Amino acid sequence: MGKKKKIWDRKSKIMNSTTRKIFLTLFYSGLSKKAPGTVGSFVALILAIVLLNFFSISNIFLASILITILAIKQIDIYESETQQHDGKEIVIDELAGMWITISIAGVTTSHDYILFALSFVLFRVFDILKPSIVGRIDRDVKGGLGVMGDDVAAGVLAGLSVSLIVKIFIYFY
Repeated sequence: MGKKKKIWDRKSKIMNSTTRKIFLTLFYSGLSKKAPGTVGSFVALILAIVLLNFFSISNIFLASILITILAIKQIDIYESETQQHDGKEIVIDELAGMWITISIAGVTTSHDYILFALSFVLFRVFDILKPSIVGRIDRDVKGGLGVMGDDVAAGVLAGLSVSLIVKIFIYFY
């Protein structure tokens, strides 16, 4: 008998390099010449609006967690191939952050346009300014975990901020 091929060996990968690039650049939106993070966030927002016509917000939240887990490993592979940390073309982290933001913000239908807009703006603010723990993760955590971690943290902070703004608005009006 010859050697059996292992189903999972060291060289096996979940994605080939083309699929990985499509995934990490969020269907190539990260290749935008201007503001790839903002473009990726907008694509993530549009995808969430479309998906909310078929799935609940809890499904979107769970999908963001699954995507985060998959992306960490794929980013590690991509970074070892390109020898570059957190390339601007990687925007799958924006998808995770945006989806976490809208999940925490309390979006329930695809018609919550004000919540979507507020979520988008606040996520971008937290992602760009990187206050507190967001900046610490961005600065100190390396590899895929660092790339995904700061956007997940920005998403949590943005989602909580949107929720707080909505609660204050409801209280006074």
